[in-house]
Amino acid sequence: MKYLLVAGAVVSAVGWVWLLLVVRRRRPRLKPVLLSAVGAFMLVTGWLLVLDPHSPKHEVIKSGGLAAGSVVALYALWLNDRRRRMDEKRHDLEIERAEHDRSRVADERFARSVELLGHETEQVRVGAMHALAGLARSRPEYTQTVLDVLCAYLRRPFQPDVLAARPGEHAPEREPDGTGHYTPESERELEVRLTAQRLVADLLPRDDQGGAELYDLNLTRAYLEYFDLSHRQVGELTVRAARLARSNSFHHLVVHGGAWFTDSVSTGRLHMHDMVFCDLGWFSRVEFGDRADFARTRFFGPAKFAGARFHGPVSFEGARFDEPVDRTGLELPPDAVPPAGRLDEVVG
Repeated sequence: MKYLLVAGAVVSAVGWVWLLLVVRRRRPRLKPVLLSAVGAFMLVTGWLLVLDPHSPKHEVIKSGGLAAGSVVALYALWLNDRRRRMDEKRHDLEIERAEHDRSRVADERFARSVELLGHETEQVRVGAMHALAGLARSRPEYTQTVLDVLCAYLRRPFQPDVLAARPGEHAPEREPDGTGHYTPESERELEVRLTAQRLVADLLPRDDQGGAELYDLNLTRAYLEYFDLSHRQVGELTVRAARLARSNSFHHLVVHGGAWFTDSVSTGRLHMHDMVFCDLGWFSRVEFGDRADFARTRFFGPAKFAGARFHGPVSFEGARFDEPVDRTGLELPPDAVPPAGRLDEVVG
């Protein structure tokens, strides 16, 4: 009986050492596992017989078989766990590969759309803009980049050409409803720009959408006509040295970062009532050629109207400034609300 016990211990030790070696070398493990199971059978059987030589032989053999089966069962559990981990890893790799393919397709789609923005045909440029907007909606990580591209298009030089007047007549003005007397080339380009403006607004979150991702707009030196950002919210808003024609709406817009309108010229109506400036609002040297409405607008940060000139009707009725306003060189018309020189009445 002692010989069986010793042999079982030796066989078990050899089996486990062999198993460790094949595991490290990534070789088949079935043979060392079977050897370890045989060693466990011999070891348990010999140990029980040494402890109680009068034990029933079938019980001793049964116990040894259970020990051997436990070794095989542990190996089977290990195999199942290894297979499960490999399946999970394969699944993760497939997901990563699919995401990489989608990213590659999105990058190619983005690059192709940007390239088509320089196409000579306006229909192609409009289609490219819609493709970019669709990309931003399907993959939000592209939204800021798409907005930057659309704003860059609006910053392209544009000077609308008006049809020449007949002898003895004044050059016709473009009507407020959008129809009018621009040359066909200017009309077509303007339609493309109006599409870009509409898509920029559509990609921005609504003002009542709490916790939304905020995006910055850079419209420096842009030409804007019938631009409508009403009831939206943005991060930073830069409209330096821009030209705002006909009518533009920023009412109920929430600007979470800084806002700069410095050196811009508004030749049309400018709707800026009920806006919220969470940070600074800079309107230095802005020319307001027509009606400007700042009624009920709230400035939480520093506001600056130094050198700004209002040539048309203007209203600050109900506006609130939480910090002193820089009004150096400000020119207001006599019918301004509040009257010229009394803008400090609305300072909170």
